[in-house]
Amino acid sequence: MSIPLTLGVPHRPDPQALVAGLLQQRLGSAAAAATARPGSISTGPAVITASTLTGLSADVDLGRITVDLDIDPEELKRDAVATYEVVRFHVSVDESTLSDALALRLPSPLVIFPEQVDLDTVTAIVDAHRTPGFAASSAPRHIADVLAVVAHAEVGFVATASSGAEVFAILAATVAALRGDDIPTALAQPDLAALAALRPEAAEAVRTVLLGIEIDDADSAHRDLVGAGLA
Repeated sequence: MSIPLTLGVPHRPDPQALVAGLLQQRLGSAAAAATARPGSISTGPAVITASTLTGLSADVDLGRITVDLDIDPEELKRDAVATYEVVRFHVSVDESTLSDALALRLPSPLVIFPEQVDLDTVTAIVDAHRTPGFAASSAPRHIADVLAVVAHAEVGFVATASSGAEVFAILAATVAALRGDDIPTALAQPDLAALAALRPEAAEAVRTVLLGIEIDDADSAHRDLVGAGLA
């Protein structure tokens, strides 16, 4: 009778590899920014508008953050005195301001959220070595266009979400893009068990494409991740 041998140690699912630092809390005021504290394993750098930063005092230390540019970068550089490290800059654009955003020279990577999410715009952003951003509520065909471009590029993408359900949808859609599966179906019907069972190397591959998800209530979304067995 032969005895089967298993060579090596089998991989075990590691949900934290998928969700670590995933959720980026949007902070809407100077007071919220000044009192922000690290949260759960899923907590990533907070998102703070540039104009909010100019209203903080020099004794505030925000740590690592994402800056949403709503003022000129030079104004931010001149007037912000709080201590922080910018992980990424974000900017929202329309058709008339896209070219200006593509020409920006900043000390950290730039994520561009276009008003019109379409294949041509996303391709232009990626070709300029910038990162596209979009809302999870965008039309499924537009999200599929973005993921088809970024799944095999080096710039990744950032999403915004309003709920844990939208976080699940973006995670599932990213996995589908990397596997060549149907993205609209993954958006509409995320397979949470499959997400929880991802091998560590697969989870890491997802996170090289999905850089983060901005959300107004990261605590609630984290509870949803826990309830689904993802955190």
